[in-house]
Amino acid sequence: MTIEKPPIEPTVARLMKIATYAAVSVAFFLVVFKFGAWIATESLSLLSTLIDSLLDVGASLINLYAVHHALQPADDEHRFGHGKAEPLAGLAQAAFISGSALFILFEAGDRLLHPREIVKTDIGLAVMVLSIALTVALVLFQRYVVKKTGSLAIQADSMHYKMDVLVNLGVIGSLLLVSQFGWLIADPLIAVVIALYIFHGAWDVGSQSLKLLMDSELPEEDRKRIVEIALGEPGVLGLHDLRTRSSGMDLFIQFHLDMDGDITLSDAHNISEAVMYKVENAFPNADVLIHEDPLGVEERRLDLD
Repeated sequence: MTIEKPPIEPTVARLMKIATYAAVSVAFFLVVFKFGAWIATESLSLLSTLIDSLLDVGASLINLYAVHHALQPADDEHRFGHGKAEPLAGLAQAAFISGSALFILFEAGDRLLHPREIVKTDIGLAVMVLSIALTVALVLFQRYVVKKTGSLAIQADSMHYKMDVLVNLGVIGSLLLVSQFGWLIADPLIAVVIALYIFHGAWDVGSQSLKLLMDSELPEEDRKRIVEIALGEPGVLGLHDLRTRSSGMDLFIQFHLDMDGDITLSDAHNISEAVMYKVENAFPNADVLIHEDPLGVEERRLDLD
């Protein structure tokens, strides 16, 4: 019985586009409010989260373009599709995030040497509470989209918005320490902690994006699942030279199947077709390429064992 390849869920593209528009809108909205709050308070920790939001706008705009490009179907010049646009956007976001962290560190060093009084902390606190509420709502929606689509670009975007929640909590702590206890040093110190945390997030996003750009293999449990599916098909006597990679939402899987050398080419084709459809069912959006080999034939192999 022929197993049909499952179609791509029609809501995937729409969800990804909505997520990118929502991220840009929220980031732009927060920039406006944080700018006003910084002008009123002159808080360095608030300035740090303002800069982070400014870079969020830039990163999310890059993300919007990358997702739009990645969703384009394969064409004559890009036979494997446009999925690499997503990890490229991830690297760009990592650069944006690192740049914001460096700026915050420089400003924090100056503020440690030259402490400055913070005023109208109530305005800053109100803006931070609003920022947290909007950012949490965005992150929850992005988590839903990532679960439905597996998009790396949306996942990377969500990662730095999750950091924003912690950054905003840090700013609230800084404003409370300054307003309640007069600890002016708390403002630059918390800004330093925020900057280091931002660096950590940039490293995670950048390293994951680089792995995809370098065509890293799928996780070992996925590779084992592919082998189990193939070896479970009647007529398959072995499997070797399994190679996998991902490109955005698309997966590319290829391997060789060992079969009885006396069966017909038509039978070998039918067996490999059955394996291909089963692997595609287990891994939606996968492009599976199978080469049939007579069992025991001497050939050049990638497998070392």
